[in-house]
Amino acid sequence: MIPIEIWLRGDNHATTDRIGPVPNEPRAWTELDVAAVLEGMLRAIDKARNPDAAPDRPVALTGFSWIVNPFEEGGVVIAIEMTLGAVVAGPFDIPEPRLTDMIRRVMAAARGAIPPASSAVH
Repeated sequence: MIPIEIWLRGDNHATTDRIGPVPNEPRAWTELDVAAVLEGMLRAIDKARNPDAAPDRPVALTGFSWIVNPFEEGGVVIAIEMTLGAVVAGPFDIPEPRLTDMIRRVMAAARGAIPPASSAVH
């Protein structure tokens, strides 16, 4: 399982949760693993804001800012920020440039397969 921290806009505190797992260890991640992590992060922040929403709503990998940052105790974290709030996952044992490149490819690929905006979590 992957540890995450969620901060919702308007709240004064963060909540801790877990997502995943994904099939491979971070150093062996494929773009499918990275997409699963990003989708898990988006679903978790949506669930925090909308606990009664359907857990299998479509996820759009658009409409948010993201960054891969070094973690002070080692590894890297993925941070997503959007109007709804922010979610941080990790740390992961994978080189930052490699993870950043994989996220860029996943996001670029997702631009051509976006579910209708009215039903997507993004």
